[in-house]
Amino acid sequence: MRVGNGLVKLVGLCLLAGVLVAGMLFPTVGALGVVSNRASDTVDATSADLVTTDPPLMSVVEDRNGKPIAYLYQQYRVNTPSDQIAPVMKAAIVAIEDRRFYQHSGVDWQGTFRALLTNQVNGSVSQGASTITQQYVKNYQVLVAGRDDKAAQEQAQAQTVARKLKEARVSLQLEKKLSKDEILTRYLNLVTFLGRVDGVGTAAQVFFNTTPDKLTLPQAALLAGVVNNPVSFSPWDHPQAAKQRRDQVIDAMESTGKITSDIAAAAKKTDLGVGPEPQLPGSGCVGVAPEDGFYCDYVQGYLQEAGFTSDQLQTGGYVIKTNLDPDISKIAKQAVEHNVPKTANGIANTMVIVKPGTQTHDIVALVANRDLGVDAAAGQTLTNLPADVSDNFGAGSIYKLFTTAAGMEKGQVGLNTPIPNPKSTCFQLPRHDQNTKCYPVSNDDSINPDPISLRQALAISPNTSFTKVELDAGMPAVLDMASRLGMRKTMQTNQAGKTPDPSQQSELYSVPQSQSFLNSPSFTLGVSPLSPLELANVGATLASGGVWCPPNPIASVVDHTGKPVQINTPPCEQVVNKAVADTIMNGLKDDTISGTSAAAARNAHWTRPLAGKTGTTDASESVGFLGILPNYSTSSLVFNDGSNPLPICGSLPIRTSKSCGGNVGAFGGTIAAPPFFNAFNQILGNSPVLQLPNADPAYLDKNNHGPAIPYVVGRNVGDATNALKAAGYSGVQTADFNSTAPKGTVVGQTPIGSAPHSQNVTLYVSTGFVPQAPGATSPAPTTGANTPGG
Repeated sequence: MRVGNGLVKLVGLCLLAGVLVAGMLFPTVGALGVVSNRASDTVDATSADLVTTDPPLMSVVEDRNGKPIAYLYQQYRVNTPSDQIAPVMKAAIVAIEDRRFYQHSGVDWQGTFRALLTNQVNGSVSQGASTITQQYVKNYQVLVAGRDDKAAQEQAQAQTVARKLKEARVSLQLEKKLSKDEILTRYLNLVTFLGRVDGVGTAAQVFFNTTPDKLTLPQAALLAGVVNNPVSFSPWDHPQAAKQRRDQVIDAMESTGKITSDIAAAAKKTDLGVGPEPQLPGSGCVGVAPEDGFYCDYVQGYLQEAGFTSDQLQTGGYVIKTNLDPDISKIAKQAVEHNVPKTANGIANTMVIVKPGTQTHDIVALVANRDLGVDAAAGQTLTNLPADVSDNFGAGSIYKLFTTAAGMEKGQVGLNTPIPNPKSTCFQLPRHDQNTKCYPVSNDDSINPDPISLRQALAISPNTSFTKVELDAGMPAVLDMASRLGMRKTMQTNQAGKTPDPSQQSELYSVPQSQSFLNSPSFTLGVSPLSPLELANVGATLASGGVWCPPNPIASVVDHTGKPVQINTPPCEQVVNKAVADTIMNGLKDDTISGTSAAAARNAHWTRPLAGKTGTTDASESVGFLGILPNYSTSSLVFNDGSNPLPICGSLPIRTSKSCGGNVGAFGGTIAAPPFFNAFNQILGNSPVLQLPNADPAYLDKNNHGPAIPYVVGRNVGDATNALKAAGYSGVQTADFNSTAPKGTVVGQTPIGSAPHSQNVTLYVSTGFVPQAPGATSPAPTTGANTPGG
């Protein structure tokens, strides 16, 4: 019987070997030609992918100084070039996994037939005899090609002749396309060393807090040993097994002549050398430093709008350097938490700081008293409070800036212009008939002068005077000005702060704010939802001489090869002329001297020139302060963020209540301005005092400033061009801009506002799509795949 069984197994071995050789050498034989050709196509495609497609690599998000603030990954891996991997690491992996690596051509025939014989005798196909090249092919199929497909992962690891056959054929092709060192380097960058630790770069850091080029012999031997089974040979969970395996690698290196017996003996006497069991950083923005969470979250959204997919960010190995200033961000975070505690019931305090400029508006801090996270009881939220349209109750009188700019641009008012300022009045609505009721407006302070100059009005913020200016300028002009200066996403939301829903009957919800306020003078009183980030960027536009730039969190992005990646971002635009912007900046300087923030400024011993504007909503559910310096623009907003909005009381500690007792409700000057002064006394320290721009004489009084370039953003490019030419501006140029707005829609314009007819105008026209950012995109992963060698 034994002889008979042996003959059967021998015959089986011969047949199996014949199939293997025929499958590799003669892919189109006889009636099996079609099937074999398809198999060959699959082999060709797989080998091509192996050459051209990188494995999933970890991206890192850094602050402006290059310090990591977050990691984005599906597999914890970095790419390490060959010259940055210690030779001893390469020697160790070859010695233990494939000592004939440099002699074979991808398949070790000796080992393969020996394994086949063993498998036949044992009645299984468990013996692998895989070369490093074959292991690379298999690991690639599991960790890269099949990471979103559990069935594909299982197929890639199945102990079958078919899988071994394909693996061998791909390996033979691969060795013709790549050098030995390239294959070895790719293998070391791919394989799993521990749990989610993939690739030698992260393994060196996690195991030994070092880099692959600095690995010692014992360290390299330990890493080479765990590849075979990252679970069984974990030095933290199974230290004795890990040491035995490490020493086995050292012995293998000695037997291949890579090290002497003395060096081997000395290496085996060392301990494992690993520290405490590592805690890998989380992937994403939840759990990062409290002052960095919202900024990190905004970076991800910003890049996705620019054409990066979520998968790309988690697999592309990008180094994303941001404009986040860690020192300023920490100070701002401390200031808002000092003002409103993190766990305050139903009250958020945001602070956003943007640097003005004519080429970019860099965001240096994006914080709130809350943290980014899922534990509401601990003061966490997944809503990006400082960036999103999150303040549902409005910025109050800060919105009078838009009325001022629109009236000033039209020449209907200057800083010295007297404006009627009755204690109360009722205004006729722009669209009205005999049945339309007038709109009643009153001032909070009965001692406001009547009339009042625009400069005085900016400081003490009476309602009736600004409503008069708003209606004289026209609601379309004021609403357009809000968008032009920076409230772009805000003005696209409805009056609930959401995407408009055309199915709703009420204009409050069916159309954007840019339309729903056309017949509502309450806009200048700041009663609508807004983004704190966009409000800070409005100040940056004014401080930049009227140049709007998109608020920018990104300093640079480079891929894993170090190549810069271009970001699709809107160009900067001259949205009001410099004279208007400078004059408004100058007109706001009295707020901290004799206006609504004067008391807070005195309490903080503030003496620097500052363009400031406070805001308070009627029910004190939101209060704000916009502080603009020549080199920083900051919004500080305190508002309800709970499910049961109540008035915010004006006394400390800050709280909400149906009735604030003997204390009045909160005001922008008393509640929102103090954290600004707290922060900027620290941020500026003893730095030089910068002066605000002078007011332009042409805008001190009511004056005709000549023709103005129409605002045509949102129109079809043909209609926009015709409107400009009809207004006397024939020098119209267009430039394509990648945007998801309908193709042919004007999504940007420069310049806008008062200008001679000889002024050329550039329109940025949507292409109708945002192309995917450069970099390989891979399918989403299936978690839990462990791929031992062999």
